[in-house]
Amino acid sequence: MTIPGEVLAGLDMKFAVILPHLDERQRRLYLASEAEALGHGGIAAVARIAEVSESTVARGREELAAGAAPLGRVRRTGGGRKSAAERDPCLVAALESLIEPRELGDPVSPLRWTTASLRDLSRELAEAGHPASAPVVGGLLRAMGFSLQGMAKTRSGSQVPDRDAQFRHINSAAERFLAGGLPVVSVDTKQKEPIGELARPGRTYRPKGRPITAPDHDFIGPDTPVAIPYGIYDLGRDSGWVNVGTDRNTAAFAVESLRRWWKLQGHLDYPGVDRLLVTADAGGANSADSRLFKMGLAGFADECGLSITVAHFPPGTSKWNKVEHRLFSRITHSLRGQPLTSYEVLLQTISATRTSTGLTVQAMLDENAYPTGRVLTRAERKGVDRRVERDAFHGEWNYTIAPQNPDQQLPEDPHDEPGPPVPPEATFLLTHPALTGMTREQFEQLVLQLEPCRQVLAEAERQSEGRDHRGRNPGFGILDHRHRVLAAVLRSRNTVTLTLAAELMGRTRNVLSYHAGRAKPLLAFAGPELARILVFHRTHPPRTLEALNRVTEQYDKEIKSGSR
Repeated sequence: MTIPGEVLAGLDMKFAVILPHLDERQRRLYLASEAEALGHGGIAAVARIAEVSESTVARGREELAAGAAPLGRVRRTGGGRKSAAERDPCLVAALESLIEPRELGDPVSPLRWTTASLRDLSRELAEAGHPASAPVVGGLLRAMGFSLQGMAKTRSGSQVPDRDAQFRHINSAAERFLAGGLPVVSVDTKQKEPIGELARPGRTYRPKGRPITAPDHDFIGPDTPVAIPYGIYDLGRDSGWVNVGTDRNTAAFAVESLRRWWKLQGHLDYPGVDRLLVTADAGGANSADSRLFKMGLAGFADECGLSITVAHFPPGTSKWNKVEHRLFSRITHSLRGQPLTSYEVLLQTISATRTSTGLTVQAMLDENAYPTGRVLTRAERKGVDRRVERDAFHGEWNYTIAPQNPDQQLPEDPHDEPGPPVPPEATFLLTHPALTGMTREQFEQLVLQLEPCRQVLAEAERQSEGRDHRGRNPGFGILDHRHRVLAAVLRSRNTVTLTLAAELMGRTRNVLSYHAGRAKPLLAFAGPELARILVFHRTHPPRTLEALNRVTEQYDKEIKSGSR
């Protein structure tokens, strides 16, 4: 049967209009229906006009004849090219063996990651006889639960006791001060900024093709000027103050920054107040352990008449300090992509920092010298400790320093009290010749002989106190020269335990041991006679008063009998 030409021409027009809008399966079924309508020779005619193979039209005719339900998809299930894992059943196992040594994540976690690149893994798989392209390897990794990730700083270090309780303590203190209209400031030192034609991270809008240029290498030497921004963020007024130092980040610099803020801005914002709350990190220039910082705050309190309460964040929690994310983050944003060619540029850039919520920032330059290596004398350390009123809750983090009247006398240090006098009967017993190796008259002569040496050593200690980084322990009270020499002799000869000797003298063993150690150098000035006496060392000294009395009684018997 010959198909008329006009029919074929009509089909050609229909195919040109309809087929571009149909997917693969729809075209196959439509062409099969037209071929069925043409009858004998219809498959060949339709295939020629639609420019497809006759087998495609025939397959569509078979699908129509079978009466298959709509699939909802273009191709039947299982159609298309097999995946690489299906073609090579050992591919996934080979990939697992390659990434296992490099895997960094938890194996049971839904997300894991690897340090090898996709091309590296593809090359190693091909060398192992399992060829797979880099995109295929990437798809397999995603199917296995891997993802491309950067490092996340979320793992906290060892938690200090009462970490969260200290956060609540700081928050309640700040709320209490703010409710009373009192100033609350958060302080810290920002990262040092080198000054000069140096490249800085970040991007800023510039005319296209005209970026800010900088040398291809940054050389920061010891002579490169640096800026040390110390920030003070006022929580109540949402304002910042930055004191830009040019020397060192010391406790004196931290206190001077607070002093400048108060004198130039704080007292204007809070007229008539007599209290200030400072929240700070536990380390750095404003460390919780720094007596220099506390001494500076004491001077600041006396000068301005402020009672300064300080609350330190626990170690390792500085990022919760308000100054970090309310002031320093905005300053960093302002400084992005801008070379700090001079201190003036830095100050102007910091002062231009603003936020939509109302933050304003002031900055000033501090060219004072702040030398390091300052060591407090014993008297200064005791003076600082007396000024600090520690809170009942973690007094090492929370304390108050009140202003002091110039005429006010500091309370006496209980550690400097002489303590109870040594009972005469204890002195008489412990100076027994059986214990000291000399008569009581000889012992008294030794005490007088060493008195000038004691004065010389005491003066040398006072002069070296500021240079002695070991410090002096002021917690052992005062013991007179006579009994210090006695303690040194008894400990050297070991004729009585220090515990028993201290009990008889009305002291503790640690106190007597401390004073014996301080007096031991004096014994070297007594000459060879004392050296021969001190050679004696009892192996088992008496530990009780009864045993001590037996030793002295036995000695007295031997003296009377002439056997000693």
